[in-house]
Amino acid sequence: MIMRILCAVLTGSAILLALGSPQERGRDVFVRRCSGCHAVDSNREDPRLRGVYGRKAASMPGFSYSDSLKKADIRWDETSLDRWLSDPEAIAPGTDMDFHLADNEERKAVIAYVKSLH
Repeated sequence: MIMRILCAVLTGSAILLALGSPQERGRDVFVRRCSGCHAVDSNREDPRLRGVYGRKAASMPGFSYSDSLKKADIRWDETSLDRWLSDPEAIAPGTDMDFHLADNEERKAVIAYVKSLH
């Protein structure tokens, strides 16, 4: 019984990723994978993400960033966000973010969602 429920939940998640706009899929991935540390409109363990697209990295007032990210000289766009979400350590060694999204489609969806947060 538990296995059937688990399969139904996993299948439902896969269907959600297959349907809807990139922003909707990205919101779903964000809620499931990123919202433990990030919020859209408030700082949590990590900085808020509204308006991050197009902004210089480590520039959100009121948040204490790692020295490595401050020195990285990055502006968040599709390419830099994809690299960051793939492997934050490759961009800013010693960064505080130790999470990554290995799945390319999940990264694309999250980037589309973050891009839509003006």
